[in-house]
Amino acid sequence: MIARLGVLALAAALAWAVLEPAPDRVELAPRVAAALHDTGAAHPVTAVLLGFRAYDTLLEVVVVLLAVLAAAAAPAGAGAGAAPPAPASAVLRAFANALVPVMLLTAGYFLWAGSTQPGGAFQAGAVLAAAGVLLRLAGVTTPLDVEHPGVRVGLVAGPAVFLAVFLSGALPELLLLVETLLTVSIAAALLGLFAAARR
Repeated sequence: MIARLGVLALAAALAWAVLEPAPDRVELAPRVAAALHDTGAAHPVTAVLLGFRAYDTLLEVVVVLLAVLAAAAAPAGAGAGAAPPAPASAVLRAFANALVPVMLLTAGYFLWAGSTQPGGAFQAGAVLAAAGVLLRLAGVTTPLDVEHPGVRVGLVAGPAVFLAVFLSGALPELLLLVETLLTVSIAAALLGLFAAARR
């Protein structure tokens, strides 16, 4: 009965939100452009993500961090203790050796370009994690161990420094540092999720 009432209340709230008259249109682009210098970013997308909605961006990183910690804490799957996977093929290893340097350069470019054009920590972290996944599939590296102290530091460094710098008001001056640490944290979290999924 309580669940039905909750569903009805949610449906009524959604109906009210849909039927409510739309507010007057607000032009956000001029407002963002006027306050762009306060964020330290030269591109409006980066300015919005790290300046105007920084808490939202921080919470997105924290959600990824909590996901990898939960996945690492979960018991190993049914395949635990099975025979180790077959060694990677020479073709995959050669492919990884050729592609990973390009992926590292691409991640660095996304990170560096994020302040002046679309890009930044999330894109750089995803490409960096993809390079790590490719190296793991090729048998070049071992699975990421989220219990390792260094990995734990890498996971929390980005969100912790982001929050500290944002609260101190020094984000414009330390934007590249924050973006770099966020890149490391995001890449480590994604690699941790990949390692947990294959346990």
